[in-house]
Amino acid sequence: MKLIIINPPVYLYTALLIMLLLHLLIPMLRFIHYPYTLIGILPIAIGIVLNLAADSILKKYNATVKPMLYTEVLIITGVFGRTRNPMYLGFILILLGISIFLGSILPFIITICFAVMMYVVFIRFEEKKLENTFGSKWLEYKNTVRRWM
Repeated sequence: MKLIIINPPVYLYTALLIMLLLHLLIPMLRFIHYPYTLIGILPIAIGIVLNLAADSILKKYNATVKPMLYTEVLIITGVFGRTRNPMYLGFILILLGISIFLGSILPFIITICFAVMMYVVFIRFEEKKLENTFGSKWLEYKNTVRRWM
């Protein structure tokens, strides 16, 4: 039996779809109104930049973006010097920006659920894998750089 691994972008696209559907089908508790919804563009842009920067650094070091695959290098420079999870943070910022742009409460709930899911499904596993692979080098990095910001 072959194990099917769903990578983080699929979770992002699914969360986006759920957010949009809930907003359209149950547009309840709208608490941010135009033009203030346009503030959502800022976290979306920052999230995209974070993901592009992280992807660029991973390619530079010939490292994989797929969390379940083995990595031979611990990247601690660039955006990885500011946050241990720049891609997940970028995804969350994109969802947060869309939540602000939509202005209703349900998309924010999906954003929170997404952040928790990324921790439970990926981050815990990745951090354990990195600790086993890099030992004290990982622990020093972990104690120096925050998970999110």
